[in-house]
Amino acid sequence: MTLKEADVGDTLKVLKINGEGPIKRRIMDMGITKGVEIYIRKVAPLGDPMELNIRGYELSLRKGDAEMIEVEKV
Repeated sequence: MTLKEADVGDTLKVLKINGEGPIKRRIMDMGITKGVEIYIRKVAPLGDPMELNIRGYELSLRKGDAEMIEVEKV
């Protein structure tokens, strides 16, 4: 499953980041790497962006980027 398909309130573990080049680098620069846990705080009314908690930080992520992140529920 991808991060885009997850629901608000889910805690997830990152399995893999798909994509290449600057997009993948941007995602990794945000602290989203394999094995990290992500909590979905809320999703904007129209679905974009998603607000996440990662390693104690609050972060907004576009759904286009979220569909590149493969996750599993914890």
